Amino acid sequence: MARQGSLSCVGVGMVLGAHLAPRARSLIEQADVVFCVVSDPLVEQWLAGMNADVRSLQDCYAPGRPRLDTYREMQERVLAQVRAGRRVCLALYGHPGVFARMPHEAVAAARAEGHPAHMEPAISAEDCLYADLGIDPGRVGCQHHEATQLLLNQRRLDPSAWLVVWQVALAGDRRNLTRGTTPAHRALLVERLQRDYPRDHEVVVYEAATLAIAAPRIERLPLSALPEARLELQSTLVVPPAMPLRADPVMHARLAALEAGACAMHTVTAPL
Repeated sequence: MARQGSLSCVGVGMVLGAHLAPRARSLIEQADVVFCVVSDPLVEQWLAGMNADVRSLQDCYAPGRPRLDTYREMQERVLAQVRAGRRVCLALYGHPGVFARMPHEAVAAARAEGHPAHMEPAISAEDCLYADLGIDPGRVGCQHHEATQLLLNQRRLDPSAWLVVWQVALAGDRRNLTRGTTPAHRALLVERLQRDYPRDHEVVVYEAATLAIAAPRIERLPLSALPEARLELQSTLVVPPAMPLRADPVMHARLAALEAGACAMHTVTAPL
């Protein structure tokens, strides 16, 4: 009887060699074949030291090729090995499910065909961002949006919370073709953000470190300077709150009434 293939999607984290969890390492080491989409050839070499059959999917990318076509080819390469009865591990930089459409679709497709498939959590750029910038998302709240999605849709932003805008270098890329849009595209993003934030509001261009000896990029600039800023594909825009939290007096009063009622009930039913 032929062996059933399986798929495990793992993340190697952001910093080379420092963020890989023990379970993810074990899945890489025990796989029959490891496919990888990582940020640096050094990471590919590092993975090759854990498994004899490591195959890069970077050659699926091509200038001017729609990214959706690239993702479909990657998925088919991975699933072909799963269908052949092999234990397949798909290793990606950061978290395998954060701003990574293909792994989610590959897991869903494998399961739909009756193959065991799962995703392992990992350290992402978001996790590094909180640590490097000293942000506690639970203090005043944190909202996350992809840059082009924010431009194309009527989203409500809360300027009393942190705002994280992902893939800012691709802002306005409607056709998923480019490796970066123009200052004119980013000017539209600034125009959108100015509905809720002042032009001179200080924002941060952030890039997580990928080597233990490197430092993260933390560049502070006014919102109005964003169109001409140096942006890489891994750049993230972080917008601090522009106003304090505003209390809701009606809800405060309702909660106070509930608390008063609970205290009164406790007093009545308390034993003598």
